Amino acid sequence: MAKFKNHILVCGGTGCRASESEAIAVNLKRSIDENNLENDVQVVRTGCFGFCEKGPVVKMVPDNTFYVHVTPDDAEDLVLEHLIKGRKVERLLYVDPETKEHVSDSKHMDFYKKQIRIALRNCGFINPENIDEYIARDGYSALGTILDEMTPEESIKVVKDSGLRGRGGGGFPTGLKWEITLQSESEQKYVVCNADEGDPGAFMDRSILEGDPHSVLEAMAICGYCIGADTGLIYIRAEYPLAIKRLKIAIDQARDYGLLGKDIFGAGFNFDVEIRYGAGAFVCGEETALIHSMEGLRGEPTVKPPFPSVSGYKGKPTNVNNVETFANIPAIFLKGADWFRKIGTEKSPGTKVFALAGKVNNVGLIEVPMGTTLREVIFDIGGGIKGGKKFKAVQTGGPSGGCLTENHLDLPIDYDSLIASGSMMGSGGMIVMDEDDCMVSVAKFYLDFTVEESCGKCTPCRVGNKRLYELLEKITLGKGDEGDLTRLRNLANVIKDTALCGLGQTSPNPVLSTMDNFPEEYEAHVKESKCPAGQCRALMQYVINPKLCTGCTLCARVCPVDAISGDKKMPHFIDTSICIKCGACMDKCKFGAISIQ
Repeated sequence: MAKFKNHILVCGGTGCRASESEAIAVNLKRSIDENNLENDVQVVRTGCFGFCEKGPVVKMVPDNTFYVHVTPDDAEDLVLEHLIKGRKVERLLYVDPETKEHVSDSKHMDFYKKQIRIALRNCGFINPENIDEYIARDGYSALGTILDEMTPEESIKVVKDSGLRGRGGGGFPTGLKWEITLQSESEQKYVVCNADEGDPGAFMDRSILEGDPHSVLEAMAICGYCIGADTGLIYIRAEYPLAIKRLKIAIDQARDYGLLGKDIFGAGFNFDVEIRYGAGAFVCGEETALIHSMEGLRGEPTVKPPFPSVSGYKGKPTNVNNVETFANIPAIFLKGADWFRKIGTEKSPGTKVFALAGKVNNVGLIEVPMGTTLREVIFDIGGGIKGGKKFKAVQTGGPSGGCLTENHLDLPIDYDSLIASGSMMGSGGMIVMDEDDCMVSVAKFYLDFTVEESCGKCTPCRVGNKRLYELLEKITLGKGDEGDLTRLRNLANVIKDTALCGLGQTSPNPVLSTMDNFPEEYEAHVKESKCPAGQCRALMQYVINPKLCTGCTLCARVCPVDAISGDKKMPHFIDTSICIKCGACMDKCKFGAISIQ
């Protein structure tokens, strides 16, 4: 890369590619060639920059100008104006929502100011399909140092001293898991990378594999050396085609460079990696279900112990970590356990990657130190709630987590604090909700997901969650009674205590947390047959305010079932027995005369 004076980094993550970032890169290259700049400027397709709300993103290096919402038609302007004339293309610069001023450097954007990137350190900076760029950023240095200077026990001690906990949701100490697997005697052991990311709205692991696959391969090799394994398996869902493509390229490149395979770094250490595909079952995020799936069996969990560290894949000791956990490993060895421990909190060191989504202005992929508050994430990094609406809740931990309220905004994000508040870290999904969201419907939505994803092995999950869903359905239809609320809570607690695996045990969390934090909404649905948020269609009624209605007849003309009547220039009336609650009348009314009750 040194021969080029300028580099144009184009986001090549799935989100930006869906918005034609590949066409942007092609057009940039064409314009560069047409202006005879091919020896001075290189176009680099990177992984995700994180600021998905502003994608596609293009960054100019070395001046670090950050362009947002770029289209293929903008490519020529970027070359002619920025590169040739030396003028920034202001219409493509980020505009600070507070000052309304253009900001050209991402370091000065609120979205990035409080982030510390460890797992995402290379995403958006390197071409993930070029191993030389990973090596240029100290890639595989940690593996080389360990093989040359450290024993497996010494290496595991570094991981233990760092305090790194599993980022897949369980939060189990990574070094301890490695140590247990090392101590399990067997002539064959395995390293498994769990890339089966199934939470709705979550894309953390996918983005790491798309933007920095070599960091995971290097970490798996380090783990293999530490526990005495020569085979690594990456279990990834088949609907991640870009991540799979880049993983395959990375594996082939690492083999060509002698960084995977036989006698790595001449140290006599053998380690190679294979890819195994999952069909997208959420339950296969649980390590024993994942292992069964890789073995060609039904993806069902088993009772533990024995744990996979003792008896896992093919009955052999198997260490299972998720993508983000592995992505932290090379950085810990390069910078030291003490460096990592100084970031985050005492019991939850380091950073955590979150997929910030929902009713927030800055949707994207973020990485913040453990201990950062929900308020900082949602309002400082996330830019607050869309449309100036009021914040209502945030769901952390995906469908297995809980809904936290305004009272929790100053809660530090770490494993223990979230669990104590009725939620959990999970793999890192974070869905923000506003005043228009019905919390009973939200609980029903997540429960519907877990009912569909249940493997069916244990009765509490297979039958109990279905009964929970039916109670919620009854309540949102306005047919519930106060006894249903008692039954809902009792059944949720039974499932929590008796389900076989983490999916079943945590599936009632959305129900229990919304009942605890929004009891008035459940009571309104049951006692008054009303949905305060106006989202449960069965409980909605469209009414016309006669004081605001001018009799323009527009609402009557758009009603598909002729439920609206009235003379011209006279107040109109909605027959609620006919109304199908489509909302077309309210959308068309220019006078605000139609509302939901």
